[in-house]
Amino acid sequence: MVNKEEYNWTIEAKASLFDLKLNELWAYRDLLWLLVRRDFVSFYKQTILGPLWFFIQPLFTTIIFTFIFGNLAGISTDGLPKPLFYMAGITAWNYFADCLTKTSTVFKDNANIFGKVYFPRLIMPLSIVVSNLVRFGVQMLLFIFMMAYYYFVVDAHFAVTWAIGLFPVIVILMALLGLGTGMIISAMTTKYRDLAFLVTFGVQLLMYATTVIYPLSEAFNKYPAYAWIIEYNPMTPIIETFRYGFLGEGSFSWGSLGYATGVTLVLLIFGIVIFNKVERNFVDTV
Repeated sequence: MVNKEEYNWTIEAKASLFDLKLNELWAYRDLLWLLVRRDFVSFYKQTILGPLWFFIQPLFTTIIFTFIFGNLAGISTDGLPKPLFYMAGITAWNYFADCLTKTSTVFKDNANIFGKVYFPRLIMPLSIVVSNLVRFGVQMLLFIFMMAYYYFVVDAHFAVTWAIGLFPVIVILMALLGLGTGMIISAMTTKYRDLAFLVTFGVQLLMYATTVIYPLSEAFNKYPAYAWIIEYNPMTPIIETFRYGFLGEGSFSWGSLGYATGVTLVLLIFGIVIFNKVERNFVDTV
């Protein structure tokens, strides 16, 4: 004789689009960590250097940016050492870009799992954000080591400011911005596969509309007619605040950071709504 009280879950076809099912997300937290571990292991499986790619990719990118944009193009870095300037932008941008690109294909990449077993679908994009946080942490260590080298060995002129206390806020904003935008694109790719190809190079193009390889002040000095496009890119205030906190240079303002926060929350809410709507019948279209 089965006791009916033993059944704790009720799976329903209809639910509010704003229902995040946070209680289920907490109940499935072990699955979240398993997915994070899967992402980490599978990405570097059968590679020679393994996790060393965490260091190699930003380091080589910094060298190339320093040579091309810093030396050949002569783009200003607000008086900061060029490698340090570019490393700051690359470290912040990589985390956002990884969250966006990997979340944007979550339905397509996990269609087989979604079609076999039930679990809160929101765990998948959340696991991507958390697993990328490990890579971001490693690259932050590389950035801090570079700061120490330039401060104690090269005697470069930069200063850590009070805005470094906003670092947790910056990380959360990057994660939520990538998560929200990625979920919107992922929901749309279930019907429009072309978006998957657009994202691969669209994110790279978007980097040039963000202050990764130049400061915002340089954009206003040389191209004032188009600088507003860069200024209203929500990632620009985040990267500028990041640089201002760690290096003492950057166009920081509470208004710009508040704008980035507002855009992030809007995209996150819209992403959750459209994600919850599409997850109900995406298996029929993927």
